[in-house]
Amino acid sequence: MKVRDIMTQTPVCCGPETNVGAAVEMVWIHNCGMLPVVDGANKLVGIVTDRDLCIAFGTRNRLPGDLTIGEVATTRVFTCQPDEEIHVALGTMADHQVRRLPVVDAQGVPQGILSMDDILVHADQNKWEGSCELSAEEVIRGLKKMLRQKLPLVRAKAHAG
Repeated sequence: MKVRDIMTQTPVCCGPETNVGAAVEMVWIHNCGMLPVVDGANKLVGIVTDRDLCIAFGTRNRLPGDLTIGEVATTRVFTCQPDEEIHVALGTMADHQVRRLPVVDAQGVPQGILSMDDILVHADQNKWEGSCELSAEEVIRGLKKMLRQKLPLVRAKAHAG
């Protein structure tokens, strides 16, 4: 199964100059949890998630209309391509602990979004016909790896004495 077979097509994108208030409206209206951030040539330059937006509101002490996506977007982005095997994309998601991947063409232009929801909906598809390409076990392994906790390292204080 290829990424293009299950991805959400025609992603809603924004630019680095988009204000955070407008981006929140886009997330709300289009019921999505991530917006690809594109430059003037429509090439992917970052992403902004609903979590990024929430954290920006809580930490920046600025009005949403005065804060730009370029100030809060993640620029280290993991992607996949439409013709990539879904197993490879799931591995990328698990390895980098991300729930969504922008799907880009060879020029880096967004073509869609692959989310963990898309993968879950299509796991064990056609299992009765014996042609399942993505097993529930593989999805569960990927989820466990993706969701493993990265707890902060806490060191015990040395006792003086």
